Amino acid sequence: MDERRLTVAAIGDIHVGETTQYPYRELFQEIAGKADVLALCGDLTNHGKPREAEILADALRSIGIPVVAVFGNHDYECGHLEEVQHILTQAGVRFLDGAPQEIGGVGFAGVKGFGGGFGNRMLDSFGEPTIKQFVHEAVNEAMRLESALRQLETERVFVVLHYAPIAATVEGEPTEIFPFLGSSRLAETIDRFDTVRAVAHGHAHHGTYSGKTLRGTPVYNVAQTIPKETGRPYALIEV
Repeated sequence: MDERRLTVAAIGDIHVGETTQYPYRELFQEIAGKADVLALCGDLTNHGKPREAEILADALRSIGIPVVAVFGNHDYECGHLEEVQHILTQAGVRFLDGAPQEIGGVGFAGVKGFGGGFGNRMLDSFGEPTIKQFVHEAVNEAMRLESALRQLETERVFVVLHYAPIAATVEGEPTEIFPFLGSSRLAETIDRFDTVRAVAHGHAHHGTYSGKTLRGTPVYNVAQTIPKETGRPYALIEV
């Protein structure tokens, strides 16, 4: 059993576009010098276009450390998700959705997640079919996360999401949009597993860097725009 601590660099919402000029290759090379694993927390592309995925893939190919990822809502926009996933998989990205990974003695599980709100203001499955469908999507994402967590046999697990599992890390955003930024159903699932050591998510660009689930599991909002302890666009989290 490998008890060596693993350093995970986590970043979300990089929004690579067709005309992106940001030096992602240099950023990823910097990360490779500081971390054992890179976790991409959704919104990898701006509109889910294959060309955007190709630009990101080119920047990632020489990173030299394992890369795990989940998709975000932006990655669904143009309806080319399978092609985007294929391009990035060919560049070495391991997508966690339904396929948990073990790296260096640490398990990685993840899903995109969905909205629905937090705590006693979480949306219930009641009324119109469209409301029930919305809630069903949130429940389904939580169930798929639970399935992934149950597949892992490691004593340490890192969870990768796009949507937030707690309200604390979306604070700073307008309260009116909280229900669209995440769901407590994700945190309820996470808190069933003592093995989860940390959670990273994105999506809330103006939220708060850190918080905890009800059981005390650390949660980090690693959207690129969030100020972090590193002073860089990515967080470094030890598990």
